[in-house]
This record gives sequence, structure tokens and C-alpha cells, in this order.
Amino acid sequence: MRVIYLAVAAAVLLAAGQAFAAGIDLSKPYGDKYGCINRNGQEVAADQMLLLTDKELITAASACTFSDKQAQADGSLVVQAHCEAEGEEGQSPIKFTIKRSKKNAKKLVIAGEDGNVMGEVSRCK
Repeated sequence: MRVIYLAVAAAVLLAAGQAFAAGIDLSKPYGDKYGCINRNGQEVAADQMLLLTDKELITAASACTFSDKQAQADGSLVVQAHCEAEGEEGQSPIKFTIKRSKKNAKKLVIAGEDGNVMGEVSRCK
């Protein structure tokens, strides 16, 4: 009986994790104004730019490639990435959180591990 209960509990947790992951759909890119303009390559120079895809986060000065994404119980995603910064050699590990904006559910907020908000992005059109 205990084994059946554990199997059911595991299935429920797996389904819940998939449902939460579906809450933030990164199959289409998100960005700020310049991130969306530049999503297919550098079209316009911009001092500030955010572009979020299912595989990476690109800013005006860095590019981060995701190594792991974990759906959280609150519907957010915690992302592990390796980032290359402009003018620096090598990659640095970084962890950040992607969650829905409290002001506008259609927007996503990207926050660093320390809680500082990197920016807010909308789905690119």
C-alpha cells in the first residue's frame, strides 16, 4: 500500500511540475524593445537590451546559455546558466529566476540570485 501511495504521490508531483513549467512558455522569445528588434541578430545598437529565449538570456553586454531550468511550486523558473561578458574571457556560472510580473501577467520579470531585478520582458511580436 505504501509503495502505491508513493508512486501516486510521485506522479502527482511530476504532473504538477510539468503544469508549472507550462506556466512560463519560452517557446517564443521575450524581450524589451531592443531585445525583440535584435532577436534575429544585431540589427540596432542599444546600450540596454534583454532577450530571453528557451535556451539563453542575452543582454547588451553578456550572453548566458542555460544549463538547467527547474519549475518551482509558485510557477516561476529557476535557471542555471553560463554567461560570457563582453570584454572578459571565459564563462561564469549564474542562477536567476523568471517569474510573471505582478503588474502585468503577460510580462516576465528576470531577477538575479540576490533578488535584484535585471528587467521585465514581453513576448516578442
